[in-house]
Amino acid sequence: MWPPILLAALFLLAWQALVVIQDLKPYLLPAPSLIFTTFITNLSLMLETGLYTATTAVLGLLLGTVLGIVLAMVAQRFFVFRNLMIPVAAGIAAVPIVALTPILNNMFDITSRTPRVLITAIVVFFPIFVNVYRGLTEVPNVQLELMRSLSATPRTVTRVLRIPNALPFFFTGLKVAAPLAVIAALVAEYFGGPQEGLGSKIASSAANTAYGRAWAYVVVAIIVGLAFYLITLLLERVTTPWAGRSRSA
Repeated sequence: MWPPILLAALFLLAWQALVVIQDLKPYLLPAPSLIFTTFITNLSLMLETGLYTATTAVLGLLLGTVLGIVLAMVAQRFFVFRNLMIPVAAGIAAVPIVALTPILNNMFDITSRTPRVLITAIVVFFPIFVNVYRGLTEVPNVQLELMRSLSATPRTVTRVLRIPNALPFFFTGLKVAAPLAVIAALVAEYFGGPQEGLGSKIASSAANTAYGRAWAYVVVAIIVGLAFYLITLLLERVTTPWAGRSRSA
């Protein structure tokens, strides 16, 4: 617990010293003290903006997660869809969101949050799909043979064996997808649409030479991303306690 905090404190002290000694201008690198002062002065606006982006990220995370789980289960169950879905999932992962965001913004109303949610869902989908699919298929043969000897139906095998086996894999994917959801939402906000999000605020602050405020919004984005990751860790510990015990054994 303490080493990361100490390391962060030393990093901030070195950053502050560098700015003071080199007399760096805010447009090059603002001092942590300036960023902190700006953050506190505009705290209510920072929280409101962070909440807006967090909401977009949550919606996209939920959509991408549901699609990833459902399609992974379909791919595991049906051979035809398996050969179709895996290349499609890889193709979706290769979609450049920077190029796709302006296109989606033009397809929807300028005040709509939908393009940003869709972009976030696209980014989230691949790590969820791949990891859940692995968890559903990488089941020990001994356990599968036991279920077959008991004349278990495919649905029973999925419910009793495959889904519990897939849970640790799912959380591995979710720990990657959750922070990515925040990044995707922020990048999508940067390219137009409603101006309430962190991406829009960072862009407008930098354009108006309010560099301390722009960096303060970056700090908010970091906090939101860390919160998503920590919540994912908490959910993993609550829902899959046996996974932690097996790793420590």
